[in-house]
Amino acid sequence: MPRSPAEQHAYDAARFTGLVESAAAGDWARPSPVAEWRALDIVRHLIEWSRGFLRGAGIELSALDVDADPAAAWKQHVADIQAILDEPAGRVLSNPHTGDKPVDEAIDQFYTADIWMHSWDLAKALGREPDLGPQRCRAALAAMEPVEQMLRDSGQFGTAVPVAGDASAQDKLMAFIGRDPAWQPQR
Repeated sequence: MPRSPAEQHAYDAARFTGLVESAAAGDWARPSPVAEWRALDIVRHLIEWSRGFLRGAGIELSALDVDADPAAAWKQHVADIQAILDEPAGRVLSNPHTGDKPVDEAIDQFYTADIWMHSWDLAKALGREPDLGPQRCRAALAAMEPVEQMLRDSGQFGTAVPVAGDASAQDKLMAFIGRDPAWQPQR
């Protein structure tokens, strides 16, 4: 069932928050499926890039100290983004790569989708098996495949990882964006 940008963010952020809250202090140093990133880097990435992205809508959010308390920083960040989505006030986000978009649509298209995909990374880093939902994975992959070269050229995705033709929709999506679906944290 389609959700508004505010509803989608609330849903995806709550799922990611559950992972963040389940992490023990020592878990933040665990490796992740993203090369050279630890679990903490996933949270830092989501907070820092999106706050910079929102400057394109004239929105300045204060910096958060992710290292000092990742869970507190994440929860504050979620509240900040949700407040923007709940009251977009007709703001437009201008970005040289994406053009001009209503701020709620830009957040939904670029940031909320990033939360959703990075929840796979954080779950794997924490030794859990993520479930992104087969229908949503199929839809995301179908939307990305026609613009694969542009995505690869952007540097946001790694080289596709080969998977079997009968792999799950989630495994196919993760492989497409450069993750090894079979990745497991080192014991």
